Amino acid sequence: MDTQTAKKTLNNPRHWSRHLLSTVLMLWLALHHTATAQVAEGEVRYLVTHNWVKKLAALDYISAREREKVAYMWGNRAEWKAYMRLYFSPQRSRYEESDEQAEAEMVGYAGRREPLLFYRDFEQARLFDVVKAQGRTYFIEDSLQCPQWKVLNDVKEVAGYVCMNASWEDPIKGHRIEVWFALDLPTPAGPEDLCGLPGLILEANYNDGAMVIAADQINLRSLGDALNLPKIKAKGKRVSWEEYRELQRKYIAEQRKAENAWFWGIRY
Repeated sequence: MDTQTAKKTLNNPRHWSRHLLSTVLMLWLALHHTATAQVAEGEVRYLVTHNWVKKLAALDYISAREREKVAYMWGNRAEWKAYMRLYFSPQRSRYEESDEQAEAEMVGYAGRREPLLFYRDFEQARLFDVVKAQGRTYFIEDSLQCPQWKVLNDVKEVAGYVCMNASWEDPIKGHRIEVWFALDLPTPAGPEDLCGLPGLILEANYNDGAMVIAADQINLRSLGDALNLPKIKAKGKRVSWEEYRELQRKYIAEQRKAENAWFWGIRY
């Protein structure tokens, strides 16, 4: 740019208007991020949507005939919805079923719920999970295990927060998982066993819609005892994280050989 052009540009009020607007916008974003990031403790309600037809379609060993049969049987009722709760802080997280029912047909289901808990202690780098698999309850206690994420470049809004996305492929279950996480909520927590990103995971999409977990309510507040590890009344077998993964690996191999859907026996 020559001297004359530079002078015209600097004397142009439109130039200064754009520059001022850009500066104000950047300042607002910085202040907004700082103010929000100071409160990184609270509760999230997730709506979990299961699509049985898409779950079956994600299994490459199921025949086309069986997939068509299931699609016909389920018809327009392929989806089932439920609520889950996550209590989080930068130090710990606790994920479990919600007492609220997402569908009218689920009224009365609370009394028949199976033991379920995903607990993460990020300060101590420990995990404690309670899950039911093949009719048996397992207590999984081990060092913290998080997916090896590939951070991507897209941005979208989830539950009022601007989120970035990341992806991971589960080598045992074959899941292709894309998640959206909010840097304004600086905790590595997330739903299910998902964790390890620089912001709270607010949405997770498994196998292109086979299961979608999306935050629909976020309540930032002091949690107190809600972040403590709860007492588990159920009886079960204690295993390490790797032992439980091996159990999953063997069961999925058996179901693959028999051409059965493995997600009827272990958690998706």
